[in-house]
Amino acid sequence: MAGAPREVEIQIRLICALDAVYQAAHTKCDIIRAMNGEDKPLVWLHGEVKTPPFTPAARFETGLLLRQLQQGENLGMPHSRPMPSIGKRCHELRVRDENKNWRIMLRIDDDAIIIAEVFNKTTRETPQSVIDNCGRRLNKFDADSEEKTNESSQT
Repeated sequence: MAGAPREVEIQIRLICALDAVYQAAHTKCDIIRAMNGEDKPLVWLHGEVKTPPFTPAARFETGLLLRQLQQGENLGMPHSRPMPSIGKRCHELRVRDENKNWRIMLRIDDDAIIIAEVFNKTTRETPQSVIDNCGRRLNKFDADSEEKTNESSQT
């Protein structure tokens, strides 16, 4: 396995090169979509996806999956699993990394993708604390959004 680090380096460079090609090919389309308001925005309530701790490959995969959701695609297993224990329209994005299993807990609203948590899943079941925290964050987000809507309708 002496060559393994070199292979990983080559894979990372390939992913970065593919990322550059993808970005160049899709930037114009993405700008047009954004101008037309077709993509749902991402609303980050908690967590982030960056390298480290994500590897470049895992961050790239996460970005692609989130982009698909923004464009209205329905993801199924193995990439996404419904999480009714958190709430309606809630899902767990599943991203396998070199030695970690990342989870992005989110809700798909009509007008946005709401990200409630990003964590490394180390057990078979989602910890109850994660489920509870996601539920609280989403409830607070809904209450704050409703309050802003009421304020703007009164003025």
